[in-house]
Amino acid sequence: MWQQGEQPSTGRAVLLDSFGGPEVLGLREIPAPQAGPGQLRVRVTAAGLNPMDWIMTADADTAARFGLSLPAGFGTDYAGVVDQVGDGVTGFAPGDRVFGGALSRAVADFVLIDPAEGIAANEAHHTPDGVDDRTAATLAIAGRTASAALAAVDPGPDDTLLIGGAAGGVGVFAVQLARIAGARVIGTGSATSADFLRDLGAEPVTYGDGLADRVRALAPGGVTAAIDLHGVDTVHAARELGVPDDRICTIATQVDGVSAANGANAAPGALEEIARLVAAGRLRVPVAARFPVEQIRDATELQAGRHVHGKVVIDL
Repeated sequence: MWQQGEQPSTGRAVLLDSFGGPEVLGLREIPAPQAGPGQLRVRVTAAGLNPMDWIMTADADTAARFGLSLPAGFGTDYAGVVDQVGDGVTGFAPGDRVFGGALSRAVADFVLIDPAEGIAANEAHHTPDGVDDRTAATLAIAGRTASAALAAVDPGPDDTLLIGGAAGGVGVFAVQLARIAGARVIGTGSATSADFLRDLGAEPVTYGDGLADRVRALAPGGVTAAIDLHGVDTVHAARELGVPDDRICTIATQVDGVSAANGANAAPGALEEIARLVAAGRLRVPVAARFPVEQIRDATELQAGRHVHGKVVIDL
């Protein structure tokens, strides 16, 4: 590995020569990118995985909708240290710790970021003191998505919020942010996730047939809002429980009459606020597993199984 201040000529990156599952991911040595005008180069120390990483590279049609072509990179959430600053960039200097999103290219030793563009897939934010790089590398997609979903239903102290898929990567943020807002949270998950959900501040309930009845028994006073982070089962249960459509939100599918949240549409400053909450100890990010970059296929298989409680992080 290189030392601080060195300018290596090459770096590693996870690349795909064809679209598909984890088996198409390969670690390559490539020329190190150089920061041009308006760009930062970040030496990546950690990258967080999300479902969208493997969903958007699974086939050519989906990849095209995200503007991806072969050869493609992999992963979006990153954290690291600025090591080059191009002409015209202000607010950043070599040595600054940063985190953010680099669409389908984050699992690499170096990423180039255009901070002035201000879009979620190409961004850099200063990492607050008290937030380690592995945690910072989990924040961008899941934190933005959770914030956008909560904004759609606007929970408060008078609400009982049902969150479907509450133990997943977005769920860990949504549960805690809703609790910070004062809402009571009921979270769906497997039987094995019950203790994990309680630790986050949610009251656990198992998903599957009969969900509405189980929630009704847990909250006889009623549920006032719902977020489905997995599919549509929680939407159906919420409707059965009398939750109006304008207080139901999805992130993974479209349901007529129900809002669909997109992390790219999170309110300005949402991600920085989440980082501040982490730094203040008010929000924690459970990291379920860490893998060296050489084990990217194993890490992606674990994440794609959708049964991880928390986040999966790649160390570079």
